[in-house]
Amino acid sequence: MTFPEWTKPSIYGALTGAIAVSILGFTWGGWTTSGNAQDMARKLAGEEVTLAMVPVCLDMSAADPESADKLVVLQEASGFNRRKAMMDTGWATPPGSDTPNRDLAAACLAGLELDGS
Repeated sequence: MTFPEWTKPSIYGALTGAIAVSILGFTWGGWTTSGNAQDMARKLAGEEVTLAMVPVCLDMSAADPESADKLVVLQEASGFNRRKAMMDTGWATPPGSDTPNRDLAAACLAGLELDGS
């Protein structure tokens, strides 16, 4: 089957336009692949769960009878060791879990306003 000679430029133009639109869409247009969108959603969900657990961490710190001693330890810890010290208090352990959560520990430190001191 033969095509008329005038169809070649239109086919090449359509292919070039499709490629250009795809490149512009993915670089500047905000398009994303499904895998990248799932990764972004997973990260956002994890951050939101951590933020939702901060009040639980603060309540656990307020209800702890050894709270004053643990707060002194947290105050004395340096910046790098402060998150580990918060994890050692047990306040950064989500209910139903056996291990403390590092992100929750950092968020709880911010909630206790110990992160900048």
